[in-house]
Amino acid sequence: MKTALYANSQEAEAAFYDALSKNDLDAMMAVWADDDDIYCIHPGAPRIAGVQNVRESWRRIFTGGQSLSFQLRARHELHGMMIAIHSVYEYISVAGQGASRTPMLATNIYLRTDHGWRMVAHHASPAPAAPAAQPSAENEARRGPKTLH
Repeated sequence: MKTALYANSQEAEAAFYDALSKNDLDAMMAVWADDDDIYCIHPGAPRIAGVQNVRESWRRIFTGGQSLSFQLRARHELHGMMIAIHSVYEYISVAGQGASRTPMLATNIYLRTDHGWRMVAHHASPAPAAPAAQPSAENEARRGPKTLH
């Protein structure tokens, strides 16, 4: 049974990237919904569906042991009462390598469940280009997420 209770999709997303940077499989799966309809698409890989398959895909990635850090930029969020969709540019750095890699463009989808907000889909692929204009963190915070009607 999951012990983490994410009050909003932003908390769930922070936990997702924290687990990813720490290679922590249990923390990673605590973010995901317990539903066989979940899916994940890693860069250059086919769609993986179902809790067991998603878990196994993260286990294989974490077995590689790379220490990664993430900076999320150009976040765009859509929120409804039961669903949240986040689109982010992931700037990934590997420990021991100075420069970050080509950014990834990720879409993370969260569902409000009886156990708080949980990830139901993650799709990451190489970004064709970095975002044209980087709004300042202050402007992004003022703007806030968009709401679905």
